[in-house]
Amino acid sequence: MKRFSEGNGQGGMELPRTKGIRAAFEKGMNILFFLCGAVAVLFVLFISIYLIISGLPAIREIGLFPFLFGQEWASTASEPKFGILPFILTSIYGTAGAIVIGVPVGFMTAVFLAKIAGPKVASAIRAAVELLSSIPSVVYGLIGMTILVPAIRSAFHLASGATLLAAIVVLAVMVLPYIISVSETALTAVPKEYEEASLALGATEIETYFRVSVPAASSGIAAAVVLGIGRAIGEAMAVMMVAGNVANMPSLLESVRFLTTAVASEMSYSSGLQRQALFSIALVLFLFIMLINAALALLLKKGKKD
Repeated sequence: MKRFSEGNGQGGMELPRTKGIRAAFEKGMNILFFLCGAVAVLFVLFISIYLIISGLPAIREIGLFPFLFGQEWASTASEPKFGILPFILTSIYGTAGAIVIGVPVGFMTAVFLAKIAGPKVASAIRAAVELLSSIPSVVYGLIGMTILVPAIRSAFHLASGATLLAAIVVLAVMVLPYIISVSETALTAVPKEYEEASLALGATEIETYFRVSVPAASSGIAAAVVLGIGRAIGEAMAVMMVAGNVANMPSLLESVRFLTTAVASEMSYSSGLQRQALFSIALVLFLFIMLINAALALLLKKGKKD
C-alpha cells in the first residue's frame, strides 16, 4: 500500500510536466504547419513577382494590344513581330476540347468506381488510372506521334497529321487520371445518410447518385476540373510532339503552336527582346490559370448560396 501511494504521489508530481510537454508539442506543430502553409504562399508570390518583373518590359516595348492581338509571330526575322493571338486561341481551343472530352468520361468513370463497380472491377480500373497518371508526358507524345498522328493523316488525307485535333485527343487522355481520382474521392466522402434518405423517399439508385451524391460532391468535382484544366493548359512536351509547333491561327486539322510550346521551343536560343517576350507569354499563361481558378471559385460560391 505504501509503494502504491508513493507511486501515485510521483504520478501526481509528473502530471503538470506532461501537460506542459504536450502543450509545447502542440504549439510547435502549429508553428510547423503555419510555416509550411507560408512557404506555399511565398512560392506563389515569388513566381508572380518574378514573372511580372520579367514579362512587363517586353509588353511595354511591343505594346499591349499588338502583343495580345497580333496574329503574326516572327521572333527571329529581321523585323521581328511578336503577336501571340494564335497561341492564346490555340491554348483556349485545345484546353476546351480536352475538357469537353475528358470531363464527361472522367466524371462517369468516377461515379462508376465510387458507387456502382464491384471491388475487383474497381481495383483493376483504379490501377489503370494510377498507371495513366504515372506515365511521363514524353511517352504520351511519343505514342501520339507514332500512332495518332499517322491515323489522323490517313483518315483526313492530310499532308501532316500533327494537328490541333491530335493535341486535343492526347490532352484529353492526360487529364483523365486527375479528374477520375479527385472526383471519386469527393463522391466517396458523401455521407451515406444522404443516399439512404433519398432511397427511402422512393428515388432510384441512379437518381440518387446524380441528384444527391453529385451535388453534395460538387466542390470536389469542380476541383478535379480545375486540376484537369491546369494540366491541359500547362502541358508542353506532349503537345509539341503532336501539334506540329507552327504559329498558325488555330484550325482543327492544321498544325498549331500553344503558349507553352512557344516558350519551350525558343527559350534555349532566345536573347534580348525575344527572351523578354517569352517571359511575357509565361505571364499571360499564369494569368489565365489564375482567372480560371477564380472563376470556378466564384461559381461554386454562388452555387452554395443558391
